[in-house]
Amino acid sequence: MIKLETYILLKEYQTNTYLLYDTESQEAMLIDPAAYSECLAQHIRDSNLRLKLIVNTHGHGDHIGANAAFARSFGCPIAIHSLDAPMLSDGRKNLSLYMGYDLASTAADQLLKDGDVLMLGEVPVKVIHTPGHTKGSLCLLVNKYLVSGDTLFEQSIGRTDLPGGDHAAIIASIQDKLFVLPDDVLVYPGHGPATSIGLEKVNNPFVKER
Repeated sequence: MIKLETYILLKEYQTNTYLLYDTESQEAMLIDPAAYSECLAQHIRDSNLRLKLIVNTHGHGDHIGANAAFARSFGCPIAIHSLDAPMLSDGRKNLSLYMGYDLASTAADQLLKDGDVLMLGEVPVKVIHTPGHTKGSLCLLVNKYLVSGDTLFEQSIGRTDLPGGDHAAIIASIQDKLFVLPDDVLVYPGHGPATSIGLEKVNNPFVKER
């Protein structure tokens, strides 16, 4: 069984960090570790989870802040889409320099692309490339869970006015790659509450289903 837990570790930006794990194999994935939390690290240890991978849905500073700390603590690799990989080590590209700190994350160990499949035990986690918020933005689909990063929010979409943003691209990503998923897929965004594909098709004022 797949479980998904939500943590808000970076209060200033209300970034959602997700712990995704398979209860049978005890293999886990940490998604967008915004800030280091010893409580979360201890929870992972106490639950006897094997942290297999850290995945960034994109390269902005408020989503990658604790990559290095969690990677050191658990000896696991970091994965991001290849187009956003240069952002990890450059405070200007990841925008942390403009947030009041200059963040340089550990470089990516694994470069992802659309259609890649990451495994948690016997459970596949599909990588969906959804450019628009950044060039390398991605979502992760496992069973009925979609971790959408800053692509799709409850009744909103990710910003496209930052470097690498593209409004037409994010709308196309949502319509062509996310709104084709079943209505009952639950959406867990990079900020804010969870929603569903069905609800967003009806209620999202920025995207209208074709």
